[in-house]
Amino acid sequence: MNQKLKKTLKTALPIALGVFLVWYSYYKTSPEDREQILFYIKDADLLWVGISIALGILGHISRAIRWNYLLEPLGYKPKIINNIFIILMAYFANLGIPRTGEILRATALTTYEDVPFEKGFGTIVTERVIDVIMLLMLIGLTLLLQTDSILGFLQNKGFNLKGLLFLMGVGLFGLILFFIFIKKSSHSIALKTKGFIKGLMEGVFSIFKMKKKWAFVFHTLFIWACYVGMLWVIKFTVPETIHLSLSQLMVAFVAGSFAMTATNGGIGLYPIAVSSALAIFGISAVSGDAFGWIMWIAQTLMIVVFGAISFLVLPLFNRNR
Repeated sequence: MNQKLKKTLKTALPIALGVFLVWYSYYKTSPEDREQILFYIKDADLLWVGISIALGILGHISRAIRWNYLLEPLGYKPKIINNIFIILMAYFANLGIPRTGEILRATALTTYEDVPFEKGFGTIVTERVIDVIMLLMLIGLTLLLQTDSILGFLQNKGFNLKGLLFLMGVGLFGLILFFIFIKKSSHSIALKTKGFIKGLMEGVFSIFKMKKKWAFVFHTLFIWACYVGMLWVIKFTVPETIHLSLSQLMVAFVAGSFAMTATNGGIGLYPIAVSSALAIFGISAVSGDAFGWIMWIAQTLMIVVFGAISFLVLPLFNRNR
C-alpha cells in the first residue's frame, strides 16, 4: 500500500466511521425516541451547558500556562495568549484531520515565537505522554470505584465472571510475554515499541527536572479536573441523570475518552459510548443518548467557535510578525 493511499485512508476512514455512526444512531431509534432526545437537547439548561464550556476553556488556558513550563528549560517563554490561540487552533484542526493539530501547534510556535519546530514538537509529545498517563490513572481509579457495577452489568449481559477473570489472567500473562519479547528482540516492531516506551519514561522524568515541577503537576491535575467537570455538570441538563454520582459519571468519561480517539472529535461514536456507559447505572437509552449528544455538541461547539476565532485573531494579534 503506497503512502498516499495510507494517508488518504487515515483521513477518510475516521470521518466515514463517524458519519456512519451518526446514521446508525438515527436508524436504531424510533421516531418517538428521537423526538424525546431532541426535546432534551432543545430543553437543556443553557446555564449548565455554559458552565461546561467555561470549564473547557479554563482547561485550555491552564494547558497554555503549563506548556511554558516545558519550554522554559529550553530557553523559551512564549506569550500565554499566543499559546492559548495556538492550542485552540490545534484542537480545531484535529476535528478535520486527526493529529494535524500537533504539527500546526509546533509550526505556529515557530512562526510567532521563534521556537524551533523540533523543540516545540518535543514538548507537545511530552504533553501527550502525560495525558496518556493521566487517562490510565483515571481508568484505574474508575475501575476500582465501580468494580461491582461494571462486573454486575457484564454478568447481566451474559458474561461469566470466572471467564472474565480467566481472560484477564491470560491477558496479563500475554502482556508479560510481550514485554519479554520486546526486551530481547531486535525486530523493527520491537525496536519501535522500545523507543515509544523510552519516550514515555523520558517524558515523565523530564517533569522532575524542571524548576516549576509542582506548578506543572497542579496544572495537569487542574486540566483533567476541568475535563471531568465538563461532563459532570451536563448531568443537570437531563432529569434522569441528575442523581448520578461523580464515580458513576467517570465510567461515561472513560468511555467517551476512548470514543474521542476513534473518530474525528468523537463524531457519532461519543454519544453511543457515553449512553452505553450510563446504561450500567439504569439510565434509559433515550436519556443516555440525550446526555451524550448535549455533551458532544457543547464541547465541539466550543472548539469550532473558539478555534475559528483563534485562526483569525492570532495573525492580527501578532501583526509585527
